Amino acid sequence: MPSNLAAIASDVFHWQSEPLALHSFLHCSADRSVDWTVHNTTASVFIMGALVKTGIFVLIVSVCQGYQDIWDYDGHKLKDTDYVSLWPLPQKVQSSAAAFKLSSINFQIVHAKGSSAGSSCSLLQTAFRRYFDYIFGYVKKQSFKKEPKKAFGEEVAELQVLITSSDSECDGYPDLKSDESYELSVDQPSAILKAPKVWGALRGLETFSQLVYEDEYGSRNINKTEVSDFPRFAHRGILLDTSRHYVPLKVILANLEAMAMNKFNVFHWHIVDDQSFPYMSRTFPDLSQQGAYHPYTHVYTPSDVKMVIEFARMRGIRVIPEFDTPGHTQSWGKGQKDLLTPCYSGSTPTGSYGPVNPILNSTYDFMASFFKEISAVFPDAYVHLGGDEVDFTCWKSNPDITKFMQAQGFGTDYSKLESYYIQRLLDIVSTTNKGYMIWQEVFDNGVKLNMDTLIHVWKGNLVQYQAELARVTAAGFATLLSTPWYLNRISYGQDWVNVYKADPYNFTGTEEQKKLVIGGEACLWGEYVDATNLTPRLWPRASAVSERLWSDKNVKDVNDAYIRLGQHRCRMIERGIPAEPLFTGYCRHEYKGNL
Repeated sequence: MPSNLAAIASDVFHWQSEPLALHSFLHCSADRSVDWTVHNTTASVFIMGALVKTGIFVLIVSVCQGYQDIWDYDGHKLKDTDYVSLWPLPQKVQSSAAAFKLSSINFQIVHAKGSSAGSSCSLLQTAFRRYFDYIFGYVKKQSFKKEPKKAFGEEVAELQVLITSSDSECDGYPDLKSDESYELSVDQPSAILKAPKVWGALRGLETFSQLVYEDEYGSRNINKTEVSDFPRFAHRGILLDTSRHYVPLKVILANLEAMAMNKFNVFHWHIVDDQSFPYMSRTFPDLSQQGAYHPYTHVYTPSDVKMVIEFARMRGIRVIPEFDTPGHTQSWGKGQKDLLTPCYSGSTPTGSYGPVNPILNSTYDFMASFFKEISAVFPDAYVHLGGDEVDFTCWKSNPDITKFMQAQGFGTDYSKLESYYIQRLLDIVSTTNKGYMIWQEVFDNGVKLNMDTLIHVWKGNLVQYQAELARVTAAGFATLLSTPWYLNRISYGQDWVNVYKADPYNFTGTEEQKKLVIGGEACLWGEYVDATNLTPRLWPRASAVSERLWSDKNVKDVNDAYIRLGQHRCRMIERGIPAEPLFTGYCRHEYKGNL
């Protein structure tokens, strides 16, 4: 590129320090196809730029496309195909300039001949209807009496979905080892989606829907495309906190829908905490009756929980509940007598309570009955047991605990008392045939853990969490990362960029250690979040995490991501998810609100 044009392009793309870049990494072949193979990110696009002070724009001539694209200063191009913008980027995509039409009258999604899943597979049948609505929904909302004006081109009449393994897992639940791989071939008259299991088919349906774009007449189009895809990490989660503020069921379901759009596969449900106990237990109904903000309006009934689990399953999402003890349990004590530790001032009770009382046998009897229920309600193989941020002040003040410490030989080391409690709790949960996840403090405090325990890293700065990942994996434990992805921490500007740059593999360790990192979670804690602002605060910032956990490690160019993420955000807006903007600009179909 001539140096003067490069300078102009550089000025425009970094105007006001915002990442306004080329839709880069296009490799143009002789047949004018576009290859987004992520292992080779060599850009071969020529740029001709012009900078206008009163209305900045760039005129870009793409050699392989053979026509001009207009970009405004917010990175919006006017060419229809630019609205494709796959997110998260698949492992390999090859797309041709050959375009086909999709008609809401003729197009259908069907089970392919020979597929191990057929019309009796409600998971796929429901997904077919859902994605048909995503593809043609806006046309239907406009109440067109006829199909929009047609342009020239061949038509894709159907998408055939072929499940290739003998067991489609259609009636099962996703788990840590679920196969989410798929291959997608788009041609006319039929597109073919192949996947070993239904979980991969769900991911492929999302990709197919993202390949569809709308032309200037409102017609749906899709280019000839080949996709081969699978996730980089097996655990890709979102944590929502429904204790500090109650989150209505409708909002939870909407965010599960958004998670599927971003190929997340774990809903970490931090369902209770100090502030409230909204989980309605059949075994211990007083927990929510006394511990919820309101015993009728601010609880999750057994049918609510069942709905969340099934809604998630139908989208290939696991539901892992968290019941954090011995700390974060103030709401538990309101409905369960003698569960919490009485605090003292000298020899006098203060009337306040601290963490779970670890010295009473009744405590462990309660936990055994409670987690027996939890293991039956939640089908996932794991439950999150917390174990973080235990304040020892109340324990230290209690004379009965002091005596217990001396009898056990713990001296004044209250971390040993915490470990005593955690160890007994883990033994209880193990009898329910559940695996467990715990926050990193449990590992840091030297509690004896089963080797299949998942250690959840959340503390510290970059250097500290990298060191923690190294220690955990060196000890042979599987781990997942959340430290850089606490999305409740907000700042002015594009804070998604640092979220996007964080990588679970960025620590010093062997390849065997790296293999023990199973993924990560974006966390949205609820101190300042409720139904009014949860969804826009989470999206599209969480989308940055989804691409880091799904796409190839070499997919990390922020400028390219800015363009694609902006369009993906518009796609979520069109589908009814009120995702906040990245920067100034517009969407072709703006969010209309709920009124």
